[in-house]
Amino acid sequence: MKLVLYNCELRDAESFALPLPNRGLAFGDGFFETLVFADGRLRLAPNHLGRMQLAAAALHLALPAALATAEALETTLAHLAHANHLPAARLRLQLWRAGGGRYAPPTDAVEWLATAEAFVADETPVARADFALETHSIYSPLSFCKGPQAWLYVRAAHERQQRGLDEIILCDAAGHVAEAGAAAIFWVKDDVLFTPSLASGCVAGVRRAQVLRTARQAGMECREGLFARAELLGADAAFTANVAAIKPICQIGQINFLSEIQLSFLAQDSAE
Repeated sequence: MKLVLYNCELRDAESFALPLPNRGLAFGDGFFETLVFADGRLRLAPNHLGRMQLAAAALHLALPAALATAEALETTLAHLAHANHLPAARLRLQLWRAGGGRYAPPTDAVEWLATAEAFVADETPVARADFALETHSIYSPLSFCKGPQAWLYVRAAHERQQRGLDEIILCDAAGHVAEAGAAAIFWVKDDVLFTPSLASGCVAGVRRAQVLRTARQAGMECREGLFARAELLGADAAFTANVAAIKPICQIGQINFLSEIQLSFLAQDSAE
């Protein structure tokens, strides 16, 4: 029997139904996190908590006690993984404002749902990537977190499928590189690591922050900013990074990149 965790209560996934009204469904009044539990630990728990705290503050929500510290977050989600007999789990944590009402928020209280599925690491290189033609990133007070602008990534994923790509790259309206469809994007030129700044509208990825932190600790120069497509296409190597994996990019459009990224800081990067 597959179980979900709803407001700290384990429920049968097949029979579970969300009660109405639901402000997440009605207004998108909330956000989500995608997390990985493996080797008895919740990967990057403090980083996830930090983004959740910022998202909750931006939406004027109060995180419940079961999710309000890194230790509580890990304990709560480990309970779900163990209940589903998953030694390695990909977890989705959805949070939304409690109550009904219209646009005016009736409360800052939160309801939440966590689901789990088996996690299998996949660091297969991205064979073919290209820039999105139909959708661009949009900077907003909530673009750093996951959920409020999810429709952008749904549109981008649809385009990726239609074009037969392995990955799609979003730019902002001015043509600055922002991110991949479900990951941060990085590139290396002359031993300098580049990644778009949050001003591009990209998500503040927890693995993005970890890669930057590890690279700087290794003494590598890192630059965050607004970069034109040509700067990415002129790189020596490029890769995507999210909580699940780091993946080298082999080709963007007609431009080929190094199939293997020989960078010591990537070997040192840890998702724990």
